[in-house]
Amino acid sequence: MSTRYRFAVLGAGTFAQTSYSAIWYGVAVLAPALRREYGLSLAQTGILISMSLVGSLVTLLAWGVASDRVGERVVLFVGLGACGGVLVGAAFVHGFALLAVLLLVAGALGASVQSASGRAVMHWFPPQERGLALAVRQTAVPLSGFLVALALPPIERAGGVPWSFAAMGCACLAGAVVGALVLREGPGPDAPRRTDATPLRDRRLWTLSIGSALVIAPQLCVVGFTVVFLHDRRGLSTSAAAAVLAVMQLLAIGGRLAAGRWSDVVRSRLGPLRRIALATAVLVSLTGVLAGAPLALLVPLLVSAGVLAMSWNSLSFAAAVELAGHERSGIAIGLQQTLLNLPGAIYPALFGLLVAATSWEVAFVAVAAFPLVGWRVLRPLPG
Repeated sequence: MSTRYRFAVLGAGTFAQTSYSAIWYGVAVLAPALRREYGLSLAQTGILISMSLVGSLVTLLAWGVASDRVGERVVLFVGLGACGGVLVGAAFVHGFALLAVLLLVAGALGASVQSASGRAVMHWFPPQERGLALAVRQTAVPLSGFLVALALPPIERAGGVPWSFAAMGCACLAGAVVGALVLREGPGPDAPRRTDATPLRDRRLWTLSIGSALVIAPQLCVVGFTVVFLHDRRGLSTSAAAAVLAVMQLLAIGGRLAAGRWSDVVRSRLGPLRRIALATAVLVSLTGVLAGAPLALLVPLLVSAGVLAMSWNSLSFAAAVELAGHERSGIAIGLQQTLLNLPGAIYPALFGLLVAATSWEVAFVAVAAFPLVGWRVLRPLPG
């Protein structure tokens, strides 16, 4: 099969990942409508936003094992297709508890896309091009946030919450169908590493995953609270603060691509990752120190910190699959993504509590310590 086919695989994988990532952003965008329609409290709304992420934690490792055993095509089609069906079913639900359960199940099923699409891209691209290829796939996260912010509000105004869930479900179904039509087992550019040792026993993979779980803190806290910070602390309107976040998401797409290409040029994933972790710690610290500075200074600094905080994910992803090798890449992705997603249910809550107990300044400086510690954890790894 032509090597140009790899770009079709990359496109299909990115589309599938974008459709799945849109669930988290979609529920966040629908939060006001959900509160209005179902009479939800803020706590209940927060639970709904986190349900898809919590569901993924339960199944990521299992989907990784399945990808290695039966192939990424079947895993992506079954998991993402079932996820789409559950989301369409959510359009007919009229209660908090059942909706929460369906979002949990959707997240658990759709998590198949993480290992399946990442494994497919890894197999089709050689090491000297893999950093950029995986970076393109990882742009699915900020891209989905941008697209959902544009598309979902008009859909909700036209048809309410049911239409919105149906639209997200149809997007996942489309991603599953495209994946089934396009994905094929790749040529495996790396020599297979036939070994009885599972990646779960590889200390390097655990070190990489734990270090990355520390580096991700500003991405979840600084980026996640940008709108609230600019509105509550600096008095911007919600629309103006959201516009800042939209710019940050768009620039983050470029940041991820640049980081991936950088890693290809220097033939290292961990070198750029460690440097980005240090730079993120510095910029987030400065954001905390200058939280009360004029907006003309603060906003560019905040955007730069957010873009840098979102730029490195593909480097950790690529390092994980390369440590495991061709045959065990699925389970390696499952482990790495589980440890990366786990803080998603912890960091934002702790950050919000810290802001309430102290100040935005203290919270920003505190969260800057996490990528600094992550840099230290990642230092012993070669590369």
